[in-house]
Amino acid sequence: MFIKTRRISSGFLVLILSLSLLLVACGDNTVTTAATTIAATVKPGVTTSTAGQTVKKFKVVTTVAPLTNIVLNIGGNRIDLHGIIPDGTDSHTFEPAPSDSRYMSEADLIIVNGLHLEDPTLKLANSAKKPATQIIMLGDNTITEKDWLFDFSFPKDKGDPNPHLWMNPKYAMNYAKVTYNALVQLDPAGKDYYEKNLSSFTTKVQALYDGIITAAQTVPADQRRLLTYHDSWAYWAREFKWEVLGAIQPSDFKEPSAKEVGDLIDQIKKLKVKAIFGSEVFPSPTLEQIAKESGAKFIDQLRDDEPPGAQGSPEHTYVGMLLEDMKIMFEALGGNVDALKSVTPDDTYTK
Repeated sequence: MFIKTRRISSGFLVLILSLSLLLVACGDNTVTTAATTIAATVKPGVTTSTAGQTVKKFKVVTTVAPLTNIVLNIGGNRIDLHGIIPDGTDSHTFEPAPSDSRYMSEADLIIVNGLHLEDPTLKLANSAKKPATQIIMLGDNTITEKDWLFDFSFPKDKGDPNPHLWMNPKYAMNYAKVTYNALVQLDPAGKDYYEKNLSSFTTKVQALYDGIITAAQTVPADQRRLLTYHDSWAYWAREFKWEVLGAIQPSDFKEPSAKEVGDLIDQIKKLKVKAIFGSEVFPSPTLEQIAKESGAKFIDQLRDDEPPGAQGSPEHTYVGMLLEDMKIMFEALGGNVDALKSVTPDDTYTK
């Protein structure tokens, strides 16, 4: 028996979604993002092309950190980028502050994940944005309803699919392509620049994907199973043919029953799972108990939307997040990440 949990209404779900705030300095020459700091040498709101021409910087608003970093890698120095959702905040229940409406009202383009991940933020965006400003939903433009996944935290009877598509690098590459199309429509003069950035980013993420396939094979077949705190690995597991055993996430603030925990401990013992994974941000006494009594190692360092390292460091990127997760997971389960050593975490856009 596995612990099957249900997603609750906005405002009450405790997740491990650790999100990154990206700040755009107003009236300054610096664009600060979760991944890096882009220092401009021209007046605010403009940038200089490689030909020395001065062009407008379009204002783009995003939500969670991995999405923001993907957008950065395509838009680069031609956009002013601001991520609405702060680090360590649950994006499912995040309620934007009134001050966030200013960013929405000034935005030339708003990019969200969709699939019901950021409904309160989306509501604000629709009410505050300029009439001509498009809202692009990356998830909805990546898979159709037939490919939706429902699971322990996102049961089908609630109607909201698991929204964590970006954990699958293939989907992240499509996020980048959707972003590219939106930016070219907004800024046709930047097409060549965006196309070059898309090519560089896609090349790196494809190398990441290929490396994961090879590295995953070093994990013994009977250990390719995941028990986590939050259901953020569904699309990753489907892509790489792993099994998600479950998620220890009460649908309300109650803990799983003693019987449910006991049954899960028995399952872990029977399957001889070496490690189970929690969040670096939100502690899980239940997972610790299961690990202790089942003999599995408890590792509370997985991330699904907070890149590692300090803001501005090379590893504080979407690619850096996946590289760190793969190292933690594969090594804990008896494999290695030698196949990923050639993949660097740093951003790829043209400076």
